[in-house]
Amino acid sequence: MDISKLFSLEGRVALITGGSRGLGKHFAEAFIAAGAKVYISSRKADVCFETAEELGPNCIALPADVSTMEGIESLVAQLKEHEDGLDILVNNAGIAWGASFDEFPEKGWDRSMDLNLKAPFFLTQKLRGMLKARASAERPAKVINIASIDGQRLNPWDTYAYHASKAGLIYLTRRVAAELIQDQINVTAIAPGAFASDMNTAARDHGDDVGKRIPNGRIGKPEDIAAAALYLAAPSGDYVVGNTLTVDGGIVNAHLGGSIDK
Repeated sequence: MDISKLFSLEGRVALITGGSRGLGKHFAEAFIAAGAKVYISSRKADVCFETAEELGPNCIALPADVSTMEGIESLVAQLKEHEDGLDILVNNAGIAWGASFDEFPEKGWDRSMDLNLKAPFFLTQKLRGMLKARASAERPAKVINIASIDGQRLNPWDTYAYHASKAGLIYLTRRVAAELIQDQINVTAIAPGAFASDMNTAARDHGDDVGKRIPNGRIGKPEDIAAAALYLAAPSGDYVVGNTLTVDGGIVNAHLGGSIDK
C-alpha cells in the first residue's frame, strides 16, 4: 500500500465554488498541496483573482455568481475554455440568512435556496459530461457538496432557509449519487461544524468560548476540514458513495445536550 498515492491528487483537475475565502480556500490550499490544478470561483471577481495569485500558478480564478442559472452557465463555459474534463467538483458556495420567523423575507429564503441547494444540483448537472470524461472505475470523478451540521440538528438561530437548504443538500447528495455512480462519479458531502469564517462569526470572533461547548473542546482548524475534503477527493475516498461526513468535534453525534450556539 503506497500511502503517498492514497492521498495524492497529482494530475487531477478540481473546481471549487466559493473558493476564494473561508472553507473553500482551505480546500484549494490542500488540493494544490496534494498536486491538483485548482479552479476557484466566487461572486467577487477581485477577491477571486487575489486568492488565485496568492495560492500560485496551479490556482486559476473563474469568477461567477452560481446563485443564478446565467452564472452557472458562465462558469461552465469558462471552465470549458481551459479544460476538456474535470476530476473534482466541490460545491462549497453558500449563504446564511437570519431573521425572526414572523419577519423572515422571501428574498432571504430564495437567496439561501438558490445558492445552497439549487446551485449544487444544476452545476453538477451541467458538468456531468466533463466529470464523466475523466472518470473510470479505477479512478472515479468526485463531487463533494458542502452541507452543514445545521442540516443534521437544530441550532437556536433564526436561519430557517439555511437549515432547510442544508438538510435538503444532504438528501440530494444521496439521490444524485445514485444517478451518477453509473458514470463512475462519486457524490458525497461534508457537514462542517464550528469553523472560523465570515459566515460563522461566533466561531471566528469567540472561538475559545464556542470551543468550550464542543465535546472535542475546541473549534475546527483549517486542517480538520481540508483533510476531510482531501480524503474524499483522493483515491482514499474512491469507495465512498452518497455519504455525508460530519466534521464537527462531536456536536451532532457525541453531544449530551444543551446549546453550543448561545
